Amino acid sequence: MNDKRTFVDSNIILYLFTDDTRKKEIIMSMFSARYIISTQVVGENVNVCLKKLRLSKADAFAHAKNLLAVFTVANIFSSTINSAFELSLKYGFSYWDALVVATALENKCSVLLSEDMQHGLIVEGVLTITNPFRANE
Repeated sequence: MNDKRTFVDSNIILYLFTDDTRKKEIIMSMFSARYIISTQVVGENVNVCLKKLRLSKADAFAHAKNLLAVFTVANIFSSTINSAFELSLKYGFSYWDALVVATALENKCSVLLSEDMQHGLIVEGVLTITNPFRANE
């Protein structure tokens, strides 16, 4: 999508399992080490694959292994969690969304691709939340 450090939220990746061809193509274009996800994003994908999509463990884990292979994966530390607390209070994010934002900030991302958060919101003056589906409409 661009040359900026870009973090991808779980809700975006899960469109791989939709019938919407346009959204799938957008997601597939992101499959690169240039894009960053976190251990949280991997875990959330596995959870949705098992609970909501009712995939087998083998299929859910294969999906997760694919994510680990193609994206740069950021870890979550105690500093990330503490930052998430502050961001949640300051911006009104849910804890889980704040944890995504905190991880993106810690990894020096300037773009966060998410469908769940306010499109165009600039967090801490450096991270712009972008809905990639809205941006391409």
